[in-house]
Amino acid sequence: MDNNLNITYINIDAYVELNQYRFVYFVFMFTAYILIICSNSTIVCLIVIHKNLHEPMYIFIAALLMNSVLFTTVMYPKILFDVLSEKQIISYSACLFQFHITYSLGASEFLLLAAMSYDRYVSICKPLQYPTIMTKTNICILLVVAWILPAGQLAVPIGLNADVKLCEFSFKGTVCNSAVLKLQCEKSSLLNIYNLIIFGNLLIIPVLFILFTYIRIFIITYRSGREVRRKAAQTCLPHLIVLINFSCLGSFDVLLVQMETDFPKIVRLIMSLQTILYHPLFNPIIYGLKMREIYQHLRK
Repeated sequence: MDNNLNITYINIDAYVELNQYRFVYFVFMFTAYILIICSNSTIVCLIVIHKNLHEPMYIFIAALLMNSVLFTTVMYPKILFDVLSEKQIISYSACLFQFHITYSLGASEFLLLAAMSYDRYVSICKPLQYPTIMTKTNICILLVVAWILPAGQLAVPIGLNADVKLCEFSFKGTVCNSAVLKLQCEKSSLLNIYNLIIFGNLLIIPVLFILFTYIRIFIITYRSGREVRRKAAQTCLPHLIVLINFSCLGSFDVLLVQMETDFPKIVRLIMSLQTILYHPLFNPIIYGLKMREIYQHLRK
């Protein structure tokens, strides 16, 4: 606690002793950050430039990749700064801000995937109604909801936790996650209920909706011809792979926070970095190689 500035600092207890490997670790993380920015931005630029990619499916892909760019930009500068620092600390207010942005963007990922599944459902199951349902206005509404709804719902617990008293000043994690809430002296049962509601709204419901739409797609395409099944698999499979990948990594991160077991720091560090390293690099690879139209432009 800095009494002069009235700022509360907390220690980040997740990094191993870097010492002589500090520069190597910094170069590795910096390279990963540049790769994430360049790979995601390249596909977004292709979608923006080429008019034949100005379709709802590709617009949602561009939004998903931009989400990854924002997600990493919130986390990587702080991680790179920590690597070069002898002591890893962050102010409590900055930690809450990072917590809010990362969890909002993480929830936006599920909502964007839900919008993409709905787009595929209408395209395949209701092709005649597709032009009237997936209009520019409706696409804009889906994008705004995907980004504004999580940020608005998560702003409530963040605001209520801003002035609470802390009994601990050290958390285990490379970035500020829900573990920071365990530093409080008193836990609000009402706030816990609200957090469960948010969890249902932003995670459970979108995932169930995605599963429902793809089950419907598979049932309808199974009854159709081979060409219909091939096109459905070509467009739906990348979305499902991304959903499974992000769901597994996100659930793994949540379970890691909730488990009280004291993992070795190196294990906890590696497990925590998976979400911020693998997934942002995974998305452009999947959409760049599996989506035929995007791949053709990448080859050029």
